[in-house]
Amino acid sequence: MNFENKKILVIGAGISGFAAAKIAKKFGAEVILSDAKEEKDLKFDFSELRELGINLKFGKQTDELLNGVDMIILSPAVPIKIPVVRSAIEKNIPVIGEVELAYNLAKSPICAVTGTNGKTTTVTLLGLLLKTAYEKVGVGGNIGTALSEVALETGEGGCIAAEISSYQMETAQKFKPHVSAVLNVTPDHLKRHGNMENYQAAKEKIFANETPEDFLVLNYDDERTRGMIDRANCKTVYFSRKIEPEEGAFLDGKMLKIKFSGKIYELCTTDELGIKGGHNVENALAAAMTAFLAGAEPEKMREILKNFTGVEHRIEFVREIDGVKYYNDSKATNTDSAIKALETFDGHIILIAGGDDKMTNLTDFLNFVRKRCDYLILVGAAAERFKNDAIKNDFPPEKILDAGYSMQKAVEFAKNIAAAPQIVLLSPACASFDMYDNFEERGKDFKKIVNSL
Repeated sequence: MNFENKKILVIGAGISGFAAAKIAKKFGAEVILSDAKEEKDLKFDFSELRELGINLKFGKQTDELLNGVDMIILSPAVPIKIPVVRSAIEKNIPVIGEVELAYNLAKSPICAVTGTNGKTTTVTLLGLLLKTAYEKVGVGGNIGTALSEVALETGEGGCIAAEISSYQMETAQKFKPHVSAVLNVTPDHLKRHGNMENYQAAKEKIFANETPEDFLVLNYDDERTRGMIDRANCKTVYFSRKIEPEEGAFLDGKMLKIKFSGKIYELCTTDELGIKGGHNVENALAAAMTAFLAGAEPEKMREILKNFTGVEHRIEFVREIDGVKYYNDSKATNTDSAIKALETFDGHIILIAGGDDKMTNLTDFLNFVRKRCDYLILVGAAAERFKNDAIKNDFPPEKILDAGYSMQKAVEFAKNIAAAPQIVLLSPACASFDMYDNFEERGKDFKKIVNSL
């Protein structure tokens, strides 16, 4: 990709936008970074970009931004439907995403993972597994580090583990991982995509350009992902907790195994596996199968699988107080992810839930709440709907507490109620944007409050 003497417009400040702007500038482009918010409303330090000579434009985005522009690089958070991008497309100005930029820069193969839930855990584990086979391993994407930066840093002779969201795939054109994995597809981000069909189609773009020399790893146990094999042009294998596939990764009793080219490799047992819960068995199977197809040897993966205990904000143990354990699962930004957290424990849960409501159906989630939770503590904008639906689903109204927009109050409610063997679990089933900038900030606040008790 040649940026020399080109005029590049990057839309959307943030991790991806910053990286794209700096890279385009590094390779000789005139760069404009535009964000629809005013600078005072953005929690970023733009001094480095100014020092590099990047032109910053804040506020209303009009067609004047497009004057003389040769290409637009879109941050994942920016929908392709916004007026200025639609105008660019009508003017035949190329529009790509930061992930597409990364693919064009990458000189090492990419292993890309998508899915509604489990991506970060799977990709973090995948990165560690790949290090058993490669000296240089990059981990990036929707995981907190821009994939384009990772692609440059990794260079040749390594391997890249990429977490890929549906937002990132909206602008994908030639993106082609060597190994891709789709973990699951459940209702999420429907405000952006409109319906489940569009959401799933965005996910499926991760393998759309793969050829018979590439690999796709699919979750057999998820109905939507199982059928993706019919639309893949590459070698496809499954992972499953329920069946033994012809080829793939599977659970045989308590043993995690890989079956490929007529051979079966044992990895470790579920008791030995460092991450707990059925959903994490799936994540481990997916990561191990992806790493195997990328060249990692099963015997070298075993210790990693045993020693990896998960990542921050994913059913993360925080502290035990008077025999009551507190867990931070702030990453549970949808009901399916929250259900997986509830499944991890045997019951007696004091659940803190709520936040920025995604307006998804709550029936399945509340069935688990009714069976496994002793109390439901609600926060944020979703509290009223969650409370009304919980009562409709026969959860006792006297065991529902509303903490308003205060995590402090929610944790204090839980502390006053909880007694062993109960556990306190933050698993919101909602986004965080009504109270926090992101789920990480929410989780850190929860942990800070718990640790101050």
